[in-house]
Amino acid sequence: MNSPVILVVDDEPRNFDVIESFLSHENYELNYASSGEEALESLNLMPIDLILLDVMMPEMDGLEACSLIKVNPQWQSIPIIMVTALTAKEDLARCLNTGADDFISKPVNSLELRARVNSMLRIKQQYDEIQIGLQRQAILEAEKIEILENRNIELEKQVAARTASLRATAEVITHNALHDPLTDLPNRRMLLERLELAINKAKQVDSYNYAVLFLDLDKFKVINDSLGHLIGDQLLIKIAENLNNHLQEIYLVTRFGGDEFVILLEYINGIEEIIKITEGILKNFQYPIKLNEYEKEMVVSASIGIVWETKDYSRAADLIRDADIAMYKAKSQGRNSYYIFDAEMHTQAVNRLTLENDLRKALEREEFIVYYQPIMDIQNNILMGFEALVRWQHPTRGFISPIEFISISEDTGLIVSIDTWMFKAVCQQLAIWKNKFPHRFPLKMTINLSAQDIRKASLMEDIDHTLAETGLDGNSITLEITESRLIEDLPQTIDLLTKLKERNIQISIDDFGTGYSSLNYLHRLPANYLKIDRSFVKEMQEENRNYQMISTIINLSNQLGLKVVAEGIETIEQLQWLQQLKCEFGQGYLFSKPLPVQEIEEKFLIGKKERI
Repeated sequence: MNSPVILVVDDEPRNFDVIESFLSHENYELNYASSGEEALESLNLMPIDLILLDVMMPEMDGLEACSLIKVNPQWQSIPIIMVTALTAKEDLARCLNTGADDFISKPVNSLELRARVNSMLRIKQQYDEIQIGLQRQAILEAEKIEILENRNIELEKQVAARTASLRATAEVITHNALHDPLTDLPNRRMLLERLELAINKAKQVDSYNYAVLFLDLDKFKVINDSLGHLIGDQLLIKIAENLNNHLQEIYLVTRFGGDEFVILLEYINGIEEIIKITEGILKNFQYPIKLNEYEKEMVVSASIGIVWETKDYSRAADLIRDADIAMYKAKSQGRNSYYIFDAEMHTQAVNRLTLENDLRKALEREEFIVYYQPIMDIQNNILMGFEALVRWQHPTRGFISPIEFISISEDTGLIVSIDTWMFKAVCQQLAIWKNKFPHRFPLKMTINLSAQDIRKASLMEDIDHTLAETGLDGNSITLEITESRLIEDLPQTIDLLTKLKERNIQISIDDFGTGYSSLNYLHRLPANYLKIDRSFVKEMQEENRNYQMISTIINLSNQLGLKVVAEGIETIEQLQWLQQLKCEFGQGYLFSKPLPVQEIEEKFLIGKKERI
């Protein structure tokens, strides 16, 4: 195979010497031209595989020479790397607008030079191979035409169409090697190559700085599930266009996968500039997006994780990992926000991953335990029932707080398996108590239901099976749903709650007053109880704001025919105030903290049925 021919165009011969020394170990044939005019003459005299073109030259500069080369069909396929001392974004954009395929800044770094030259030569080689294949195909087609020249004109049209189709296919294959097929943005492969170059250049050139932004759309899955993947894809295309237009194609915007985009910022002056760019991106997301296939405008928010380069990075994968961690931290803060990565976040991510892996094994190893907290009729001081609460007895860490593992189980989808196990275990325990302590019944068991349970196709079938297996009637069970979860898919939720009510199962709305637009949908829900959030009870003082809020909720419940349960009762004063407001039921440490089965039996079930 012949050595690749590289034409170095520079009015300073010593620059050619530097490039020749950097590429001396490569199997390249280097030729030199001292001006743009001489470069054009060289192209007429010899085949060239790659041009390293200096921007600043007298008479015809590199930008003009690049334009003249690229308008000539004979030379259009030759890759051009602009060599420039200019680093302003506007200057770099001018280089690309003239048709240059890449650029490298002065002083030239040997590692970066070899990497960019190799990358461009690989692309050129792929293009040449495709062209050779097309030429061979054309020859074969021509031979067919010559052999079958007695065929009619329609055959000639078919051959032409076939050749055109092959040529178009070859162009698509070449383009798709480095681009995302949906958005036409550079893909993950190109991103990783550019990140490796950035990492190495940062180690070689002190003045070179870069940053990585990892952008993820907020609640994109809800859009896909509710409006369909076609709308989701159209939205991704529009967002890709908006990002490219907003950043003016100066920075590398890539689609990393799904609804994730990664942006490489180069030649950055400092963290202030990164924050300014990031805030500009988030502000741009506040404008409504109109899709042709969707009659309404939609506003989509995003979360962005930022990694500001340090000399410690040596792999592109580590940059992506840390930017991803920062993105999830931003997402936990709320929508349309950003977060800058720090080393402590990596430690937290490792700990979370460890806990997630342990959580996946916890059900199989029977590490979950059910605790029960009494729910009292506070007007008559009588035990009404219990709320079942899951606890995790970790084999090495002991009890792990639900605050720590419930959110992980929801993020991973494990909450559905935990809730299925929980419902069955609680029903079995209630059946045992019904036989063991019949004088204490009727008692109700309150069990929590997550939003993911509502979307579970087999939920009703599982509930029916468990009730039949344990011999319980539906009126023994109250299912508790957090208010904020209800509105994620209100029609589906109403349909499910209606089916539960047909089975005499009671519904309780948890954390009422902390969700969204409660009154807008409350009258539509087939619920039985409202549960006042502990935050209102904790700060309750006679005639203060929380007192009035609780009074309003109780009055509203009476009008809607709902009963009220107050949670978090810890003092006699709180109990008395709630009794004055005619709140029917309550729970909290004043009566008992959540307890395991044996302690519940000893404290609340053994003995005669009497006031507690």
